[in-house]
Amino acid sequence: MDETIVERLVGLTEMFPEGLRNFCSQAVSLSGKYTVQGYGLTRNLLWVATSAATLLVLPVVFEKERAQHQEQQRQQERQILLGPNAAMGGSSPMMPGMMPPMPPTS
Repeated sequence: MDETIVERLVGLTEMFPEGLRNFCSQAVSLSGKYTVQGYGLTRNLLWVATSAATLLVLPVVFEKERAQHQEQQRQQERQILLGPNAAMGGSSPMMPGMMPPMPPTS
C-alpha cells in the first residue's frame, strides 16, 4: 500500500487533537505577524536614528574641518611672512624690535 506525502501529512494531523492544531496554527500565524511588525518598527527607528545623527553630527564635523583648514592657512601665512620658526609658535631671534637672546651664564 503506497501513500503519497499529502496523505501521510493528513494522517499525522489527525493524530493531534483539534485544539492543539488550532493553537499551533495561531501561534505560527501570530509569530509571522509580529515578525513583520517588528521589522517595520525596526526600520522606522533606524531611519529616525540615522536622520537625527546626520542632522546633528555632520554640521559639527564640517565646522571642525573648516576651523582646522583656517588654522592651517594662518600657520602657512605666518611661515611665509616670518619664516619657518614662526609657524611653530617660536620667534625668530633676529626679529626687529626684539632683544637678542641672552648668553648662558656659568
